[in-house]
Amino acid sequence: MEMREYGAVLFDLDGVLTPTAEVHMQAWSDMFNAFLASRGVEADYTDEDYFRHVDGKPRYDGVRDFLASRGIELPFGTPGDEPELETICGLGNRKNDAFNAVLERDGIAPYPGSLALIEQLAAAAVPMAVVSSSKNAPAVLEAADLTDFFPVIVDGNVAHAENIAGKPAPDTYLRAAQLFGVDPDDAIVVEDAVSGVAAGAAGGFAHVVGVDRGVGRQELLDAGADIVVADLGELVR
Repeated sequence: MEMREYGAVLFDLDGVLTPTAEVHMQAWSDMFNAFLASRGVEADYTDEDYFRHVDGKPRYDGVRDFLASRGIELPFGTPGDEPELETICGLGNRKNDAFNAVLERDGIAPYPGSLALIEQLAAAAVPMAVVSSSKNAPAVLEAADLTDFFPVIVDGNVAHAENIAGKPAPDTYLRAAQLFGVDPDDAIVVEDAVSGVAAGAAGGFAHVVGVDRGVGRQELLDAGADIVVADLGELVR
């Protein structure tokens, strides 16, 4: 697979271009475990819960699906809910505050292999987009000094504004390809989450590249990845 021969390459962000997935994981763990403890629930939130219920999904979907796995029902609330409220949106906003605090304090740098790949694609004038469920994508790209590489960003803000279904539905990736005027069968999806790989596979894209940052090589293949790499530097030619 020569990525420079395709009409566009569409990247997930967290865990693919930047190690922000680790920050997200810690923020989710802190929020959920504090919430469970406040309710006297002894079964802690774990990394397995992250990969199974949260990873790659829109924020409030992740809250809803994890709580459902513990048999907990909360009102949905509204996206404007204060973080102190015990609603799905309130808990999601609580987690987001924790994430932003870490990002502002520590900053973020791209994975070296990912930076090498996007620099190679940019040199070959291959259009590149970021397709992320997170509403924090613009802030992360700016913090990592990657904004100029990605003229198209389809993130949680765009999905909400345009009423686009989130991953594992393929719609956000299809929207990014549409914005470039590229057919899906002439574009490549690069993902680290099972839900994102499933989205790429469902969209009929030319290739889906899985990046194994912890979810597991076989899990990504089972979800529809054509190939799986441990680092995007493996794809630099």
